[in-house]
Amino acid sequence: MVADLRAESDDLDALVAPLRADRWADPTPAPGWTIAHQIGHLLWTDRVALTAVTDEARFAELLAAAQADPSGFVDAGAEELAVVAPAELLADWRATRARLHEALLAVPDGRKLPWFGPPMSAPSMATARLMETWAHGLDVADAVGVKRRATERLRSIAHIGVRTRDYAFVINNLTPPPDPFRIALRGPGGDTWSWGPPDAAQRVTGSAEDFCFLVTQRRPLGALDITAQGPDAQRWLEIAQAFAGPPGPGR
Repeated sequence: MVADLRAESDDLDALVAPLRADRWADPTPAPGWTIAHQIGHLLWTDRVALTAVTDEARFAELLAAAQADPSGFVDAGAEELAVVAPAELLADWRATRARLHEALLAVPDGRKLPWFGPPMSAPSMATARLMETWAHGLDVADAVGVKRRATERLRSIAHIGVRTRDYAFVINNLTPPPDPFRIALRGPGGDTWSWGPPDAAQRVTGSAEDFCFLVTQRRPLGALDITAQGPDAQRWLEIAQAFAGPPGPGR
């Protein structure tokens, strides 16, 4: 999983590295966030993830600060780093993510890492970082007008989207459906990725890439090749989110 995270980060790095310094101030589809904000946010979150691995006492302090300002804590980190010179910001992100990747590989089996939600294993942490790197990389790609190639790494992002079904209902003050859904998605290579019992009454089908767009709230449902069968499945698609935090308007 760390290898996939490294590859996703390297792909985004290759997208931003050739940009002129002034292009880092270009707006992205996330309101108020420039390309520099996007990379700054990834740097900030990689720093925090590294702290969770290497210094749990310090992470507890960061968690307390986040709880004191849950709506502004993350944005403040991005704002602070967005003013750093692009070359310095990129170099810092490269060094920090490399340290994080090595630290995650060294986490012993069975250890749970603290986080802003439930504690997680090192592979789960790497998967969460993969999801966020892909999503914010999409914001950057949209800003510069680049269509990114879908890869097999989407399977892990789709898996998080499936696993967070009940969370999406709870965070929207709704009762999760009692029965599992069947999710069958078409991967970029044409194969089918599936979750849930084959005979489930309610189903979600379509493009795996579009499902990832949906659960990271990067594209509206009406623009995607995703179909639901059943009222609860349809409702899920309207509120799905694979990330922690309160529901929002997207991006």
